[in-house]
Amino acid sequence: MNAKEAVAKRIIELCKKREMTVNAIANNAGISPSTIYSMLNYKSQNPGVVSLHKICYGFNITLREFFNSEIFDDIEFVDD
Repeated sequence: MNAKEAVAKRIIELCKKREMTVNAIANNAGISPSTIYSMLNYKSQNPGVVSLHKICYGFNITLREFFNSEIFDDIEFVDD
């Protein structure tokens, strides 16, 4: 799994765990749902730290908590 896929998987995991929709997260984070959906659909080539930070705010977690998941343990290096 590459980093983009891991980020998408983690967002989905957190949505399910917290029983929240993408629209609810986007509303809490102050960003458009399309920003999150572009990450989930891999249209975003490089999910930015600022966007991830806002998403974390929407989940009421820190960036450290976001990346503190086994999902990120075996990320493949992709040379784009």
